[in-house]
Order: sequence, then C-alpha cells, then structure tokens
Amino acid sequence: MNVFISADIEGTCGIADWAETERATPRDYEPFRRQMTREVAAACEGILAADKGAEILVKDAHDSARNLDPAVLPQKVRVMRGWTGDPLSMMAGIDSGDYGAVLFTGYHAGASSPGNPLSHTMNLQNEYVILNGTRMNEFMMNAYTAGYYGVPVVFLSGDRALCEFASGMIPGITTVAVNEGRGGAVVSMHPDLAVNAVKDGAKRAMKNAKNCMVILPDFFEMTVRFKDHKVAYSKSFYPGAVLESDKNVLYSSDDWFEMLRFCHFVLSD
Repeated sequence: MNVFISADIEGTCGIADWAETERATPRDYEPFRRQMTREVAAACEGILAADKGAEILVKDAHDSARNLDPAVLPQKVRVMRGWTGDPLSMMAGIDSGDYGAVLFTGYHAGASSPGNPLSHTMNLQNEYVILNGTRMNEFMMNAYTAGYYGVPVVFLSGDRALCEFASGMIPGITTVAVNEGRGGAVVSMHPDLAVNAVKDGAKRAMKNAKNCMVILPDFFEMTVRFKDHKVAYSKSFYPGAVLESDKNVLYSSDDWFEMLRFCHFVLSD
C-alpha cells in the first residue's frame, strides 16, 4: 500500500511557544524539530509494522518545510521537503500516486481555538476561517483534500482539542493526543511516551482504513475573517470572492480544488 503522511510541528509533544517552531531561534527550535522527526519516524514504524510492503511519502508541512531530519526515518521512506507552490500545499504529492491511507502528525487546533496556545489556520493574518458553518482548521482542510483524491484519513496526532474534532468528523479515525492546551500553556505527556503512542496508534490505524473515508459536501462556502481590514480588502479581489464586511472575505464553489485554489492565494503568507 502507498501511504501519505503530512507532518506539522505545532501539535508536536510539548510545544508551547512560537520560538520552538522557528529555525531563526535554534536553541528553542532544535529540541522540538528532533521530537517532530521522532514522532514522524514512529508513525512510519507503525505503518511498516502493519504492512511491511508499505511505500511511504512524508510531506514536511511546517513553515520552511525543511524541519525533518530524513536520516532518522526508516530507509524505505521518501520525504518531500520545501514547497511545491501548488494549491495542495501541506498535501503536496497526494495526487502523485494511488494512496491507500493518509496520516497526520503534529497537527494543531485552528484559529481562535483555545485548544492550543499556537492555534491558527494557515497563517496568522486571520482571526478564523469558517467552512460550511464550521470553524475550519488545517486538519479539516487537508482531510477534505484526501477525500477529494479518494484516500481515507486513518490517523492524527496533535493536541486534544483537534483530536476530539477529528473524531467527530471521521468516527473511525485513530487519534493520539500528546498535548492539552490550557490558555497560553500546554500539558503534555513525556516525549518518549508520545513516540510510543504514535507508533502504536499508526499501527492500529492501518487496519481500519475502510472506516475512515472522508465524504465531501456537494457545495462549499468559506468565510475568512482577517485581523486587518486592509488585508481583507486586498484579498477580496480574488476572482469570485466577495468582501462581505470590512474584514470578511467570502468565496464559494462546488469544486474542492477551486476552494484550495482560493486558499492558496488568500490564506498564503
């Protein structure tokens, strides 16, 4: 089976501050870059324990997309580093093969959610993004992309709030909550226990793919609430978008890829 992993960092075990996610602050960043890599490696090991013949592609999907240390991953794993520049973004490469499962590691709660002190959706310019009446997070966005290509979403690790959201969206998904947000803080398990839990969860998840299909709605309506009215005004010139209020930009389509195209131009930094 071909398996796709999208790896973020703000939901990695123990992360509580932006400095721990940024290459520009290496003393803070390096320990959590290593932990991000360890959790991805654990997910890969769990997949291979369930299916020795699995072919795994990992998309490094945080910031520069140059966070993971590929040498720590199993030798069979391929890694996509850097950004392709296409609308698939954190899911770049999902269209390149016949994938049987998608896993997410290190994911986090969406903008304006109290579930993670670093909660955001795609960038820090928006207060929140609403998709079909639901506050959209990056997991929801990328799970729909998996569904668009007919690939089940079987596993998620990250903060507890996002894991609860994911279980409500995809009842068959296996989740591992390594953190719990409390205001500006996180309570986390020991990093070694997180690695073990991710490996075990990924192994179990691979056996449940048939129950993890993502059903896409027939129609999509997205509202992006920007923090700055000037940014909203500028982004409202995307073809088909509407400046709904001083800070709200509205866009709708019955094609998920068109929604991704809108996000690519409106939610990218």
